Amino acid sequence: MVVKTLTCSFSEYKIYPGHGGMYIRKDGQPVHFLNHKCCSLGSQKKKPARIRWTTAWRRNNKKIEAAEKSKRRSKKSFKVQKAICGMNQEIAKKSREAILAEIKNRRAKKASHK
Repeated sequence: MVVKTLTCSFSEYKIYPGHGGMYIRKDGQPVHFLNHKCCSLGSQKKKPARIRWTTAWRRNNKKIEAAEKSKRRSKKSFKVQKAICGMNQEIAKKSREAILAEIKNRRAKKASHK
């Protein structure tokens, strides 16, 4: 049999059936408190991270291990040759080779004139 437990909005402790209280905020959000101590501190708008016995303080000060965040694996990028304006890779390669050959010829002519 599974016992339905809630968590205290202030201390983050488990609230078992028959214990604790619930407070409805003005915006309609229910807030669960474990005991009167938590209810009082929560209604005074105290920060749980500043009160030593709360789970938030223990987590911030590394007294308990927080659940490790799983690191997102980034997708490895890889190069893909895409067609340019209907030209495929072979046509682009041939035109590039022709332009390079023309540049080499110009350089050779300039070198021979000097």
